[in-house]
Formats: sequence, structure tokens, C-alpha cells
Amino acid sequence: MGQYKVCVYAICKNELSFVDRWMDAMGEADLIVVTDTGSSDGTAERLRQRGAVVYHEKIDPWRFDTARNISLGHVPDDVDICVCTDLDEVLESGWRESLEKAWTPRTKMGKYLYNWSFKPDGTPDVCFNYFKAHARNAYVWVYPIHECLKYIGSEPEETVFVKGMVLNHFPDASKSRASYLPLLELAVAEDSASDRMAYYLGREYMYHGMWEKCIQTLQRHLALPGSVWAHERCASMRWIAYAYYQLGNIREAFTWYYNAIRQLPDMREPYVECAKMAYDLSDWATVYYMSAAALKIKERSSVYVNMGYAWDHTPYDLGAIAAYRLGMFKKAVTYAKAAADICPHDARLQDNLRICREKYKSTLPAKPKKYS
Repeated sequence: MGQYKVCVYAICKNELSFVDRWMDAMGEADLIVVTDTGSSDGTAERLRQRGAVVYHEKIDPWRFDTARNISLGHVPDDVDICVCTDLDEVLESGWRESLEKAWTPRTKMGKYLYNWSFKPDGTPDVCFNYFKAHARNAYVWVYPIHECLKYIGSEPEETVFVKGMVLNHFPDASKSRASYLPLLELAVAEDSASDRMAYYLGREYMYHGMWEKCIQTLQRHLALPGSVWAHERCASMRWIAYAYYQLGNIREAFTWYYNAIRQLPDMREPYVECAKMAYDLSDWATVYYMSAAALKIKERSSVYVNMGYAWDHTPYDLGAIAAYRLGMFKKAVTYAKAAADICPHDARLQDNLRICREKYKSTLPAKPKKYS
């Protein structure tokens, strides 16, 4: 450790409650640089007390790429590796050693596991690989929101996966995302050919319950020449399906879930989401088929978002209920037991297992009586 000079950099505004936890987690870096964009709660003062170098900047009009580029500009030029995080994120202990072990003099970007959300029991829910460890002078930030790093180096862009580096996200639930939609609409207005921004705008319309706009925008995303990434195309199709379901157009909803599955047959999420919809419709044959198909997929995606419900007890639970409804009681027991084993303290799952076992037992032929 110590072969490379590592700097963590961040932007912040009124995040005093996160400062100590964040500084503790980032302390393995050689330098911590924070750009404060207008705190009034003592965030900047506490960061300085804990050893961070703090700059004050006013970003008007607000956009995340501008803020992050200004923040990156405050990182000294002699830094080898930059790690961008937010104050509501925590790097697990030992991250620096893992980063240096994976990095080489030719490396430009390091990717690592990001646990974006957690279940009530503390286990990871939504997770994917993140990309915010990078060489100092090789990147700039682009897009006003859902910003990402754009490579501007002259050498080949070499990326490594940093095994053992894990970033956990513990957001402030009270923080508003009201700025997301207008910033995404701005991003699409600035770059109508960007498939990334079209996708995020369509998804944001879904979050806002704007179903028709969601469908229209995501169909436009799929038609863009740059929309070639199968995983994001699959996601667009899934959200289109969900929007059609919310509009009551069941035929189109099923059609788009089937499209998503054809686009990426080795990803669990579209199967499970289709099974959940079919459960609402009491379509037990479809629930069973989709759950069974999902469970044949054993590996999470290494390049896209993994939804917790695709990898927890949910597909087993749905499969058990469907099998029971279809009279497949032995299979119902198998699935119900798998769901109960994953969540041993869930009373509903344990009760379902009991019911399935009792029903299966009742279908077995009675044992002949023995006479002496």
C-alpha cells in the first residue's frame, strides 16, 4: 500500500449528519477534497475539523456535471487515483489495499461493487458495479444529472474490476429528487441523440407515474442509433411493460415483458417482474413458468443493476404459490422450503411452507395397515 497517491473527492450541501461516518470510511485515502456548494448547517466546518480540504463554490444554474468537474479541478495534479463519492456513501474497510492491488500504471478506471440500497434486515437489495475510481487527468464529467465520466485520454482506456472494494449507499430518505425530472428534460434537450439520457428520462417519467410519457420516451430510446446496449434496452422494455400494466393494457404489458426476455434471456429481472404482474392477475400458469425460468439463471449481472426481488426469496415464493394453485403440491413444497430457508424469520413464508407440506401429505396414498 502506498504505491499510488489516492484522493477521495466529493461535492456536498448541508450534510452535517453524514460527515463523521463518511470521513471515517474515506480515511484510507492520502487526501480528501470536498467542494461545498452552499451549506448552512456547519458541514464545511466539520469536514475541515476532520481533516478534509474544503472549497466553496456556487453552481448556478445547478447541474451535477459542472459541480463534479469543479470538484475534480480541486484535486492536485500529482494524484494518481481519484475516487469520487458522496457523503451518504461508505466505503468498506480495506478498500485502499484492494484498489492498489488491482491498479496498474496503465489503468484508467476501476469498477467496484455498489450496494445502492439495503433491505430492512441490513442485507443488500439493489446492487451493481460502479465506476467512480479513475486516473486524475483522463476524464471529465458529462450530463447535468445521472452524470458519468467521459474518457478524454490519448492512451487506450484500460479498466479493472477492484475485487474487495465495496461502496454502500445510505441516503437521506427526506432528500427530494424534485430536480431530477427538469434536469433530465434539459439533458435530452441538450443532446437529443443521447441514448443514456433518453433512457433515464423515460424511467423518471415512470417514477412520477407519467405512464404515457414513459412509454413514448422509452420507445424513442429504443429507436435511437446509439441504443445498442442489450441490458439497457431490456430495462427500457421492462419499464414500458410496467407502464402499460399501470394503464390497464395487459396485452401490451405481456408483449413488452416477452420482448425484454427475448432481448436478454439470461437476466432474471424481466421474468420475475412478469411473474409479479401475473400474480396480481391470478394467472398461475404464467407465474409458475416465469418463476421457474428465473430460477434457472444462477449468476447475477456483472454489468447492470441487480434488483433485490430477483435474487431473494421472491421467485421461490411466487413459484410456490403458483404451484399450489395449479395442484403441483410436491413442487410447491420445494419452492416454499427454499423461500422459507432464505427468510427463516418471515412468519408468512413459514406458514406457507406448513400449508404446502400438509396439502402434499394429504395427497399421498394412505399406508396399508399392518395386521398381526
